[in-house]
Amino acid sequence: MKQRPERDDSFDNFPAKVMFLLTSPMGDVIDDIMDAQVIYRRRKPLTPTAFYEAVIWVVPTPVRGSAHGYKYRLALVVDGACVLRYDNEAGKGDHRHVGERQEPYRFTTPEALLADFHAEVERMLK
Repeated sequence: MKQRPERDDSFDNFPAKVMFLLTSPMGDVIDDIMDAQVIYRRRKPLTPTAFYEAVIWVVPTPVRGSAHGYKYRLALVVDGACVLRYDNEAGKGDHRHVGERQEPYRFTTPEALLADFHAEVERMLK
């Protein structure tokens, strides 16, 4: 079982902490419980106050609510707030969050998912 870092309630490195809270617990669950294989993992700073993190797994059985063999989470964080997120949370299926709004997302392939996410990130950062 992976060891989670100790909680740090200070605001040093706040954007990184936001991303940790948004993504790491779910990733630990997937990596530890499911027989999942990471096929893509990237975290990239985009500006001094913005970065994205994307992780895609191949899973042995579809996540509840999805009809494909992938689990994913892709998030854009700007000024410490998650402004864009694509994920397929169990029971909710494939969807994306734009600010506070949640809407369905039509997943086809991991490559198309990444292309859609990156295109949206570029539009949002213009």
